[in-house]
Amino acid sequence: MSVVKKVAKKVALKKVALKKVVAKKSRDKTIASHSAKKRIEVLKEIEDLKEKLRARRIHGNEDKKKIARDMLERYTGHDIKDFQKQIILTNFHYYVERFNALLPDSHYTQGSAFKASSSAKAQVTIIEFGVGSAMAALIGELLAVVEPKAVLFLGLAGGVHPSLEVGDFVLPIASIRGEGVTQHFLPEQVPALPTFKVQKFVSQILVEHGLEYRTGTIHSTDYRFWEFDDRFKLNLLEQRVLAVEMETAALFVSCFVSKVNIGALLLISDHPLKRGGIKTKKSAKAVFRKFTDIHIELGIEAMADIAERGEAIRHYQW
Repeated sequence: MSVVKKVAKKVALKKVALKKVVAKKSRDKTIASHSAKKRIEVLKEIEDLKEKLRARRIHGNEDKKKIARDMLERYTGHDIKDFQKQIILTNFHYYVERFNALLPDSHYTQGSAFKASSSAKAQVTIIEFGVGSAMAALIGELLAVVEPKAVLFLGLAGGVHPSLEVGDFVLPIASIRGEGVTQHFLPEQVPALPTFKVQKFVSQILVEHGLEYRTGTIHSTDYRFWEFDDRFKLNLLEQRVLAVEMETAALFVSCFVSKVNIGALLLISDHPLKRGGIKTKKSAKAVFRKFTDIHIELGIEAMADIAERGEAIRHYQW
């Protein structure tokens, strides 16, 4: 092959190679363009979904917020301006009575469904909201209109772990969603968790008082007479939960989606898995007489401490 032909062949090969490079760059550019367009479309879909989710919640829906405010005032008898930024939730009227006795400046009201009392001096409000996950989820949503800094649930629970004694305190780090209402707020695989910083404040108060407490997972159920269901009891043991009760999961989930910071301090009131351990009228009176005063006092101190410190408690933005 002559030198001229060799050079011509090399030139031809270079042209082919150059065309391939140009073609590849063109394809890459097209793919990148399509990818960028796709990313923009996906991001827009995500934002649209977020907007739809926000519209379902009180903090993102002015119409719902207006109705919720009216409902909260009607159910508690409290004007919105009377609610303090630190709120205690309870199932029992005795806690409200004790709150009023400890804080003489308390303003007490009874609405159509709840009872409430507020102390401007302590900057704390207490609400008795009833029993069960449905009422717990309702109050969790309604509190969004108050925009509280912190909420603390003071509840009673049945001990599952054999080491727990009546009168012990449990600071739950999570609650198994064994009830039905939270499915309307979040997918079932999302755990029911408290706001860590609220739990931290409460734990500090317990330590300062020299009181021991347990942390771990609990189970929330809407099944009232589970004590007579062997399959349910076996399930509790397999889950390795410390205690069982009815409201905590609903409060954690409804408050989370409503941008309300919440914690819980539970008092062990009975041992449902032990023979003769189910709470009765007589044993309930003994629990209230011996343990509930310190329970409400700890709750008030923790919430008042949060108010006094003025420390920020952040909520995740979604």
